[in-house]
Amino acid sequence: MSPRQRPFRFGVVGGRARDAADWAATARRVEQLGYSTLLAPDSMQVLAPIPALAAAAAVTERLRFGTYVLAAPFHNAGEVAWNASTLDLLSGGRFELGLGAGRPGGESDAARLGVPYGPPGERVDQLAALIDGVRDQLSAGHYPKPDRPLPLLIAGSGKRMLALAAKTADILALGVSPQTTEDQLADKVGTLRELAGDRAEDIELAMSLHTVGPDVPEWVGKQFGLNVPDLLAAEAVSVLTGSSREMADRLLRRRERSGISYVITNYSFIEPLAAVIELLDGR
Repeated sequence: MSPRQRPFRFGVVGGRARDAADWAATARRVEQLGYSTLLAPDSMQVLAPIPALAAAAAVTERLRFGTYVLAAPFHNAGEVAWNASTLDLLSGGRFELGLGAGRPGGESDAARLGVPYGPPGERVDQLAALIDGVRDQLSAGHYPKPDRPLPLLIAGSGKRMLALAAKTADILALGVSPQTTEDQLADKVGTLRELAGDRAEDIELAMSLHTVGPDVPEWVGKQFGLNVPDLLAAEAVSVLTGSSREMADRLLRRRERSGISYVITNYSFIEPLAAVIELLDGR
């Protein structure tokens, strides 16, 4: 099945909770609203991703789970393989492993963890080594072995990250800037397809939305330092606004042009995107 023909699925990034009951309610709500995946970031500002996802798996039945994404400088292959295989077992095969080279500003978490945080090129090399190492560890049978290849999501958008995803990823989460236009997104996907060659049709394409709903909340612009009127005028891909039908139609056009079928947003926008999910159910 080509990326342009993949059915839609939707993910929510969450990692905050007042207590265990609140986190369980979050997971159940995500599942109830028809989302495919609950994604946990690798940031020390929120819940630790692996135990948080394990707790969510225990109170849900169909919801899938993913790390979004484990930063290569913070982890080693044995630890990742151990955690991933255990979480996949405990969730009944609902886990998707998300890996990346580390986000901008990750230096503060690295300092707290007591690990080095090198320049981007060095971190891409670390990611490539981590992917190989995790796969070797899982193949060696040291841990509970998934009964199918563990889905691998890679997040990134630079040329080297796209090349790595083209060779290794099952899912690519395009880390485009908030100002990216539809034309620029299509160009980025075109680059990936050229790099992937025969593998292009095997890679599911994902993208995160910064805001979803009839209007853009004022706090979104302040939090991300964005000029919201300019984003709206440019029809930036990070902003999905309008009625539910208008938003659904825009996602349909984006999938037709760029093959983006996996749509991800922050938990803050779970309700307005759920209305879009209803319109795109089964498409």
